[in-house]
Amino acid sequence: MISVDIEQRLGDFTLAAKFVAPATGVTALFGRSGAGKTSIVNALAGLTRPLRGRISVDDEVLFDSERGIDRPPNQRRLGYIFQEHRLFPHYSVKGNLRYGGSGGPALGFDEVVDLLGLEALLARRVGDLSGGEKQRVSIGRALLANPRLLLMDEPLASLDAARKAEILPFIARLRDALKIPIIYVSHAMEEVVQLADTLVLISDGKVAAAGSVEELTSRIDLRPLTGRYEAGSVIRTVLRGQDKSFGLSELAFPGGRLRVSHLDLPLGTVLRLRIHARDVVLALAPPTGLSIRNSFAGIVAEISPEDGPLVDLRLDIGTPAEPVMLWARITRRALADLKLSLGSPVHALVKTVSLERPSPVRGGTLEL
Repeated sequence: MISVDIEQRLGDFTLAAKFVAPATGVTALFGRSGAGKTSIVNALAGLTRPLRGRISVDDEVLFDSERGIDRPPNQRRLGYIFQEHRLFPHYSVKGNLRYGGSGGPALGFDEVVDLLGLEALLARRVGDLSGGEKQRVSIGRALLANPRLLLMDEPLASLDAARKAEILPFIARLRDALKIPIIYVSHAMEEVVQLADTLVLISDGKVAAAGSVEELTSRIDLRPLTGRYEAGSVIRTVLRGQDKSFGLSELAFPGGRLRVSHLDLPLGTVLRLRIHARDVVLALAPPTGLSIRNSFAGIVAEISPEDGPLVDLRLDIGTPAEPVMLWARITRRALADLKLSLGSPVHALVKTVSLERPSPVRGGTLEL
């Protein structure tokens, strides 16, 4: 388990962050630029010293102001992957990897090379690599130092969309292969949804909320931090059926099934869906005569308090034992015309035209 409780002054900026992250999977630190995410990671790595507080990993204390403990970076066994690759230009890819070390019990040199698809690049110079290839080498070098915790500070920020799409599957693959936790810094929600298990929202140097990705992205009160325009629900589903005659797959969640384009995955695969609020249509009765195939009965669980032309509703489309939250964004006029209030029964229609193939991550991610 990773435990962070620190205070730090950086010029006029004050950092006061406290959270606990699990010992497995990916914990995303998410927030706007300047929120304090990198400052937290630098304190974890020992690159900066907090004014007060305590940091521990796997019950080993790395920093404790009261006890005078401040382990230097080289004794913390943390791998750090920066926004920029910071590779040695005069070394080959193999030389850069060897500089990181020979690996540890979990992953050796050959395993890291295979995991990150670096075999064909070993003899090449850094200057001959694409941005995505450089970042993969940077990740490999960090892994070969045998870290017990991997820190990734916006590793995709300097890459274009094509390179991001190239490297995301590799990050997901190492998340599944490694038995060490990853702290992943990002201000891009699409990366968080694809990779993270735990979400820590950072705002103005403080932790605004921490919990599962599904829980925090479903909360209307956190929209200013999770992104209002891109707001949407994250729902965990299981691949339960294949309708080969129509080229469809059925994804089950408590309370219903959602049909999507055929997915070439084994039955039982866990998939995480992201459904944008703007792609949900509401009706008072089960729809007929429409091309939209996915309709779910639910109730209005929450209504945003804004006075503007648009309003967000949080709908419960699950079961009493297992609520499943879905966001919808409609006009305030529609809210009045439909006479919706808390507890109103509704039918939520989910568009599937923007469905993308799932990324090869643990369970996968579908953008709806």
